[in-house]
Amino acid sequence: MIHSARLQVSERKRSNYACELINNYKRNVMCSFTAIAAIAAVATVLMCIFAIVPNSSAFASTKSTDGLPPKGVIVTAFQQNWKSIAKECKRTYGPEGVSYVQVSPPQDHIRGKAWWTSYQPVSYNLNSKLGTEDEFKNMITTCRAAGVGIVVDAVINHTTGDSNKDTVGVGGSKYDAANQSYPDAGYTKDDFHQIDKDIYTYKDAQVVWNYRLVGLLDLDTSKSHVQKILGNYFAKLLKMGVAGFRVDATKHMCPEDVKGIKEAAAKAAGMKPENIWWMQETIGFPEQDPKIQPDQYVGTGEVDEFEYSYRLRNYFYGSIENLSHITDQLIPNKKAAIFVTNWDTERDNSTRVLTYKDGAKYELANAFMLAYPYGTPNIYSGYKFTQRDDGAPGATDTNIPDVKCGKNSQWQCTQRWTSIRGMIGFYNAVKGTKVTQWQDDNDNNIAFSRGNKGFLAINNTDKPKNVSYKTDLPDGEYCNVYASRKCSSTVTVNGGKVEITIPANSAIALHVKAVEHFGSTSTFSTVAMIVIVFAVLLIELALILCKK
Repeated sequence: MIHSARLQVSERKRSNYACELINNYKRNVMCSFTAIAAIAAVATVLMCIFAIVPNSSAFASTKSTDGLPPKGVIVTAFQQNWKSIAKECKRTYGPEGVSYVQVSPPQDHIRGKAWWTSYQPVSYNLNSKLGTEDEFKNMITTCRAAGVGIVVDAVINHTTGDSNKDTVGVGGSKYDAANQSYPDAGYTKDDFHQIDKDIYTYKDAQVVWNYRLVGLLDLDTSKSHVQKILGNYFAKLLKMGVAGFRVDATKHMCPEDVKGIKEAAAKAAGMKPENIWWMQETIGFPEQDPKIQPDQYVGTGEVDEFEYSYRLRNYFYGSIENLSHITDQLIPNKKAAIFVTNWDTERDNSTRVLTYKDGAKYELANAFMLAYPYGTPNIYSGYKFTQRDDGAPGATDTNIPDVKCGKNSQWQCTQRWTSIRGMIGFYNAVKGTKVTQWQDDNDNNIAFSRGNKGFLAINNTDKPKNVSYKTDLPDGEYCNVYASRKCSSTVTVNGGKVEITIPANSAIALHVKAVEHFGSTSTFSTVAMIVIVFAVLLIELALILCKK
C-alpha cells in the first residue's frame, strides 16, 4: 500500500513536471511571438517613413559615366555670402534635392555697394565682400556634406575700368588700373589688348574679342602667360572641391582662347579638359557675327541658351499651347544651360524675360522649365531692387550681410517657395523619362506626362479651369507638389485620367515619389503613433512573459 502511494506521488510529480514544461514552452512561444510582433510593428512604421521621405541629397553625390558631375538642378545664389550659402545647404538645398549652387565671383574685386563690383577682378585671391577664403572653403565642405556641389561664376575676360590709380581691392590686393598693373594677379600692361575703345559693333568678332566691354580693361587671353594665370585660378578652385564653372562674358573671347584657358586649368589641376564642367555665357543674336554665336563655343562646354528665356516669356504672355516646340532650333539638349532669368536679364532685358515682378507667370515658367526635359536648369535666387545698380540688401563697399529670408525681406529666397521646392522634387523624380501624352485645349491650358513617373498641368489663364487629362501615371492618390509641401492638396488618378479644377494662373504637379499612401500627412502621423503605442505595449507584454 505504501508502495502504491509512492507510485501515485511519483506519477503526479512527473505529470506536474510535464505540465510545467508545456507551460514554459507556451510562454516562450508567446514571448517570442510578442517580441517579433513588436519589432515588426516598429519596422513597418520605419519603412513607411523612409518610403515617403526620399533621400534627395543623394542626387548630387552620384557620379556620371563621362567624368563630369551628373546633371541636376542649379540654384544661383546671387550676391549671397559664403556663410549664408553654407547654412542654406544644410537647411534647404540638401534636403530639397538641389544638386548645385552657383555662387557669385569669389575673387578679390573693386570696392563698392553695386552688385557689378564683383565682376571687376583685381586679383584671384579669395577674399571679397562675400567672405574670406576660409569661409569659402567651409562653404564648399558644408555643402558637399549636404550633397550639394558649388559652381563658381568666373570672370576671366577683363579686370577693371582704367580710372583707379594705386588702390586696393576689398580683399587687400593692390592694383594700378591707370597703368594697367595688377601685381597680385600677375598682370602687367603687356597682358592687355592695347585698344582703349569700347566695343562699338557686334557684327565684327575681332572688335568683340579685342575691344573693351563697357570700359573694362580687356585681357589678351591669347597669351600663354594670361592663360596660365587663369588656369591656375581654376585649378585652385577645383582642388578646393568646386564642382564646375559658369564662365562670364565668354563670347568676348575667341573660342580658341577659351579652349587654351580650359586646357591650362586641366593641366594645373591634373585633369582632362573634358572632365571640367564648363558653362559659358554666350548671348546670341542672329544679326551678330556668326563667329560669336553660342554654337561656336559648344566645343568647350555647355552654353547659356538665352533664347529659351525669351521664348518662355513670349509663350506665357501669349498662349502656351505650342510650348512643346520651345526647343526647336535651339542648342542641343546636352549642351544647353537654361534659366527663366538671371541678374543681367532681369535688369537689362526685363521686357524680354520673366522675373519675380511677373508673379504667377514667373512661377509657372520655372515649373515648366523643371518639368520639361531640356538642358541644365538654373533657378535664380536674387533680391528685390528698384535701380539697376542696387547692391544686395544691407551691402556696404566691403561687405554683404547674411541673407535673411522672410515675408518682409528684400531677398527673394526663391529656393524656399512652395512651387519651386515641389518642382525640384519633380525634376529629380522623373529623370530619364520622356514627354508623353502632350495635351492642350486651345485655351491656354496644357498638360503632359513624363512617362509613368510624373504629370504636369498648367492653367495660364485668369480663371479656374475644369480639366480632364490623360496621364501615364499609375492610378492612385498623389500630392500636388506645386501647391503644397505637406500633401495638404491631393489629386486622384483614376483609369489613367486626371479630372480636377485647376485654379487661375496655377498648376498641378504629380510624381511617383509623392504618393499619398495614408491619406493626409496628419492621418499618417496618427496611424504611426497608434502603431508605435501598440508596439510598446507588445514589448511590455513580452518582457512580462519572458521573465516568468
